[in-house]
Amino acid sequence: MNRRDLLKSTVAAGAALALPARLAAQPAKGSARDRALFKIARDELERAGDAIWKRDIVGIADYGVHSAQKRFHFVNLGLSEVKSFHVSHGAGSDPEHDGWLNHYSNVEGSNASSRGAYVTWEWYQGRYGTSVRLGGLDPTNEAALRRYIVMHRAKYAEPEHLARWGRMGRSNGCFAMGNEDFKFALLKLSGGRLLFADSIGLQEDGSIAMRGDLEPLRPERPTAAQRAIPGAF
Repeated sequence: MNRRDLLKSTVAAGAALALPARLAAQPAKGSARDRALFKIARDELERAGDAIWKRDIVGIADYGVHSAQKRFHFVNLGLSEVKSFHVSHGAGSDPEHDGWLNHYSNVEGSNASSRGAYVTWEWYQGRYGTSVRLGGLDPTNEAALRRYIVMHRAKYAEPEHLARWGRMGRSNGCFAMGNEDFKFALLKLSGGRLLFADSIGLQEDGSIAMRGDLEPLRPERPTAAQRAIPGAF
């Protein structure tokens, strides 16, 4: 083999080795909405910093769309795919019980959903069986641990409830899902991953459809103390 052929083979081998990394860095394939979700996931991971220690999958709860829509998105950065499921919001955020989230609260006893970034913690056995503890990383949700805001399964989040009433039931501020959907969340999102909740209002074509006066959250970076002990402030 001459020097030119050797260089060609070396370059080709190097390109083959670099291909997976390049592909992982490419924008996600799929709908315009999914591509927007990938950008949000990456931006929120960067903002959360070292508070998140598993960075392969990000959960995004888009409370800017009706509860009848699949608005809990599992953004898999490694596989460049998005899977979407139903999720309930808090009764205090939807007093009319019309399926729309109207406002957020971080106040104990409000039974409302809180917006912002969360870190998922361990499983535990609670009122709804196996559930996932959450730590709030932003000033808008730092009371998550004190408020017992968690991820859990619930009968009012089952497809049968949606089919009968045309909307999901309401939680006390927790991320409640149907049993089968929650099994996926339990395995794919617990143990140090990022969950981000906001009224984004993403449509399938990538456009934003906001309702009322809710504006997307643009939170500041969490402080070093919040990253070290999320949910304790």
